[in-house]
Amino acid sequence: MTQMTPGAARVVDPVLTTVARGYRNENYIGMKLFPYVPVGARGGKIITFDKSAWRQYNMARAPGSNVKRINVGFSGSNFALTQHALEGQVPIEIEEEASAVPGIDMASTTVMTTKDIIDLRLEIAQANLATTLANYGAGNKVTLAGTSRWSDYVNSNPIGDVAAGRNAIRKVTGKRPNVMAMGADVWEILQYHPKLVDAAVLKGVVGLNANGVGLSVEQLAKLFNVKEIVVGDAITLDASDTPVDVWGKDVVLAYTETATLAARGTPSYGYTYRLKNYPLVEQAYHEKNTRSWIYPVIDEVEPVISGAEAGYLIKSAVE
Repeated sequence: MTQMTPGAARVVDPVLTTVARGYRNENYIGMKLFPYVPVGARGGKIITFDKSAWRQYNMARAPGSNVKRINVGFSGSNFALTQHALEGQVPIEIEEEASAVPGIDMASTTVMTTKDIIDLRLEIAQANLATTLANYGAGNKVTLAGTSRWSDYVNSNPIGDVAAGRNAIRKVTGKRPNVMAMGADVWEILQYHPKLVDAAVLKGVVGLNANGVGLSVEQLAKLFNVKEIVVGDAITLDASDTPVDVWGKDVVLAYTETATLAARGTPSYGYTYRLKNYPLVEQAYHEKNTRSWIYPVIDEVEPVISGAEAGYLIKSAVE
């Protein structure tokens, strides 16, 4: 008899799977840098940017001669999805008490909490990829120090630093970044930076009464000339249970696109490859030993940097 595969053996709860897929923690920003791409296999080739469209070709043709041809295609390193699974446990006593209160659905609550933990792991993986200096070329990164850090309101130059990053991306991709991601500490400094507030008033982004008032992310996006700014508010605990910011004190500029556009030769910074129809929630089961209902949640996913040249890292932007 043919052995049953793990996928075939799973019995999925369609209702709770819909709950899991629909739930998203607003503090998580990783998908802005690494857009979701559904894949049909647990491994494959990363879509990479082909610069053949930039080359100059001699297309002049004499009568009867062959038409010039170009090769169109992509090649890249391999990706492999990793399965991450976690079970949410609800003691029968808790479920019985909750069911007596209108509006409390312990099954959905448990699934969303469990998925949030799985998604936090993904957010940390995405942040680690995006904020590691070694993942960028020499011209696509800078580390700020001393008075150049944006927390020095007198000497730092955030607009100049971001402009340098935007131009660095343009020079190697022909695109300007459309996303700017930053840690929460960076955002707290930038929104009150006097040079940014003054520039916002000068450019008419805000009125004269804006001095001393924090700028919004939309206003900063106009100043930095990027389509969208996202702030990573996610927190995790370190080995000593101390809360730390997932996105640290760094800033990432990136040009990102969906896989559909990238397949047409458009450069894109990164992707999050996820197996089709995931995440999923298997049917809950009762564990007699602990008198609990168990809700298994599974995801198969992997973030990758597909084109580091489409990104620019500003490391240690603030103290």
